[in-house]
Amino acid sequence: MASPPPIEFDRVSLAFDGRTLLRDFSLRLAPGEKVVLAGPSGSGKSSLLACLLGFLRPAAGQIAIQGEPLTPKSIWHLRRALALVQQEPDIGEQTAEAWIREPFTFRANEALRDRLDRLPGLLPRLRLDPALLRRKGTDLSGGEKQRIALVAALLLDRPVLLLDEPASALDPDSRQAVYDCLAGLSGQTLLMVSHDTGPALDFADRTVRLAPPEVPHGRA
Repeated sequence: MASPPPIEFDRVSLAFDGRTLLRDFSLRLAPGEKVVLAGPSGSGKSSLLACLLGFLRPAAGQIAIQGEPLTPKSIWHLRRALALVQQEPDIGEQTAEAWIREPFTFRANEALRDRLDRLPGLLPRLRLDPALLRRKGTDLSGGEKQRIALVAALLLDRPVLLLDEPASALDPDSRQAVYDCLAGLSGQTLLMVSHDTGPALDFADRTVRLAPPEVPHGRA
């Protein structure tokens, strides 16, 4: 029996303040597929990730994760299948290492603690100096925070990895290191929002381009 799609949007519509961002958007990801959402600002890319996490409800349509419809009740256990890397991670005053380790102190992740053994090997792959683990989040650059957030997400090894502009604050070499790391993933399904175009995203199986948002009726 075939596995259900890890992510499925079925005729989803999003609207804000009378403006339609997306209308009847459908997308199905296959298990292990890497998909990039591309499009201009305001086209709904990040909003789709917010819908998957239950932070935003679509105006119409249905979303399913691993074959189960996303509802206000089901989101609480479906989130365990997801790991998110935000564009601007908030690490706060704690050290980078403490922030990475914190999710593994939760009861739901107790069985995953041995995955922290992979931390030393992940850092050089993302061009990160191990010494920065001792630095507070407030002392890290935006690019360092993005890569630390990616390390934390990879260590959790969730079935679905959601990435919202994970390399926007990086120099070209560090950005390429991130994409090379993502290219090497196997088994995980990846949905990434990105403004990058061209060969940099060749690691993805496909790119889905969203149209510009509709202009509200009567406005130029």
